[in-house]
Amino acid sequence: MDSAWYALYTRHQHEKVVASLLSGKGFEVFLPLYSTVHRWKDRDKQLSLPLYPGYVFLHDRLEQKLQILMTPGVHSIVGMAGYPEPIPNFEMEAVKRVIDTSWAVAPHPFLHSGDRVRVTHGPLEGIEGILLRKKNTFRLVLSVEMLRKAVAVEVDTSMVEPINSQDCSLIHRELARPLYSVC
Repeated sequence: MDSAWYALYTRHQHEKVVASLLSGKGFEVFLPLYSTVHRWKDRDKQLSLPLYPGYVFLHDRLEQKLQILMTPGVHSIVGMAGYPEPIPNFEMEAVKRVIDTSWAVAPHPFLHSGDRVRVTHGPLEGIEGILLRKKNTFRLVLSVEMLRKAVAVEVDTSMVEPINSQDCSLIHRELARPLYSVC
């Protein structure tokens, strides 16, 4: 059996601890983080938070499943009918590539509908997602289907093309839509 990416469901706010403990045990883990500013009455603080709250990604064959599940803070390995379900490599590679850029990335609600687009050039070339307009900016929403979670990264509409058989007028129509809508 080849190694695959799996999602580990963690205790609330234990993602960093779980990632550290599993790394210390020799496992390959991926905990994508994003930066945000939290404001309190007396101060502002820059925080580094998990992009997928409650989840840590593990690249493994799951031969040591018990050792993984016995790690403090790990609830379960995400799957179906009690069996761990691997995450498609293209979804994990897309998230990794976005994290490696200097672009602003943030968690985003999972979308069920909307036209899919592909980035045509730049550091995210080839990545597919859903185009979203929020105020005067456009974002590419990347989904991890199994977790029913998504993240969004700002993109220039000149860098994307529709994936379906419709022509580019789809994107140009989007420019005239209201403040918050899905293509």
